[in-house]
Amino acid sequence: MVPVLLSRDTAEAMALEPGRLSALLMRHGSMELRWYAPKGTDEQVPHDRDEIYVVVAGRGWFVRGEERVAFRPGDALFVAANQPHRFEDFTPDLAVWVIFYGPVGGEAA
Repeated sequence: MVPVLLSRDTAEAMALEPGRLSALLMRHGSMELRWYAPKGTDEQVPHDRDEIYVVVAGRGWFVRGEERVAFRPGDALFVAANQPHRFEDFTPDLAVWVIFYGPVGGEAA
């Protein structure tokens, strides 16, 4: 069953899966909702599905390929499947909802 509400408190209490940098909160069809709160540096590698980050807390810079943009709470960031990306120079309180969706390889434009 997919919950109607997932709170930040619930997300922060979830354990990371072995080998993953984010905590899985729910799945529905192709959609996964995860919680990501890197400390110090962002060690992630490109993912095989499209994703959206929604910034809950923190500020810094987001790099996607050759693009570099400032972010703050409330912002949404999109990354296509297999595209290099990372958070840089971020505040210690960085926390984001991560939504993975669609097929492996990403959706057609």
